[in-house]
Amino acid sequence: MDDEDCEFEHSPLSGAFTRDGETIEVEIFRLADTQDRWHLEVIHFSGCTRWQDTFVTDAEAHAAFTEMVEAAGMAAFTGVVPPVQN
Repeated sequence: MDDEDCEFEHSPLSGAFTRDGETIEVEIFRLADTQDRWHLEVIHFSGCTRWQDTFVTDAEAHAAFTEMVEAAGMAAFTGVVPPVQN
């Protein structure tokens, strides 16, 4: 069975995230009606970033996302570097 045939449970921590004038979609999900580990993807019109690791909780997945934003900024997902402000 491939992903198109599966139903997914989406975490309430999923949703739009905006910073530096750029908006991305954070998707935290697992197979519906299971206790499987959570998957994390960030979607932007320029592409999709999918974590290879899975997470025990949706909060752990969201923390991995916020750590990446803090460490690398939105450019990690969008390719757009905000202008330097003097």
